[in-house]
Amino acid sequence: MIVPDHVYFVLGLFFASAAILGAGDRSNPKRFGNAAFWGLLSISFLFGSRLPDGASGLLACALALLAGAGVLGRSAPATTSQAQRLASAIRRGDWLFVPALIIPGATLAGTLAFGKLKLGGVALVDPHQVTLVALGLGIIAALAIAMLWLRPPAAAPLQEGRRLLDAIGWAAVLPQMLAALGAIFAHAGVGRVVGELLTRFVPLDRPFEAVGVYCIGMAAFTVIMGNAFAAFPVMTAAIGLPLIVHRFGGDPAIMGSIGMLAGFCGTLATPMAANFNIVPAALLDLPDRYAVIRVQLPTAAVMLAANTVLMYALVFRF
Repeated sequence: MIVPDHVYFVLGLFFASAAILGAGDRSNPKRFGNAAFWGLLSISFLFGSRLPDGASGLLACALALLAGAGVLGRSAPATTSQAQRLASAIRRGDWLFVPALIIPGATLAGTLAFGKLKLGGVALVDPHQVTLVALGLGIIAALAIAMLWLRPPAAAPLQEGRRLLDAIGWAAVLPQMLAALGAIFAHAGVGRVVGELLTRFVPLDRPFEAVGVYCIGMAAFTVIMGNAFAAFPVMTAAIGLPLIVHRFGGDPAIMGSIGMLAGFCGTLATPMAANFNIVPAALLDLPDRYAVIRVQLPTAAVMLAANTVLMYALVFRF
């Protein structure tokens, strides 16, 4: 059976390659800092399920210390020249997007099909993680097709992947860290406390009020925590399950899916989502580091209102 650990192992190998290649990059004055950061991250993916909780916590603390110490720097590995890339782009045109489109296509197809695949009565893919496995296989398939089609140097995927990781820096692991923080908050009972505070000071006697507070709360907690996955367990434990589902009889699947969309509206509006909003501004050398957020704010407000209305229209109808 293909399980998430197999996907994590492949990711761990990639991060290990970034550490090894980075350590040998003499053009980067901070190469050993990069190597240490990606090396520790590779350990967490390669052996995370086998490490004691304390060791995993120390790894997370070490990553935070390295990021905070400013020991990470950008790299510029030599793969193909700019002239070669330009010539390839002109020759192939929009077909260059095909490998990138294979990934979401394979993920969707795998999500729909993998749960039904069995061999001798045993599922071939973990039925609880079909989307993650499909995403991993989609990435591998897209890489293989791109290599056979474009025929770049053999090390180009690893070198270009390292270049992108070094350009993003510590923000590459921010979603993982914030999602873990959301799980910690859920286990600590933060959602219950938030729910008690909200029900004490905000009238939630009608379904629309509960839906409105849930959607706005998802966006607000996402702004604070930088990740809708971190906000989801808090707001769902506080408002979603006790009120929308249990008291008013709402559909949990519709509540969860639209609630996540409401949370992503907060992603558009926060510098805490650094890999989405701050890193692009840095990569493009924009004079205003918050330029991406300023452009996205009107869209975020419209989408949040639309998601709130959509949830109210659907969650109690099925």
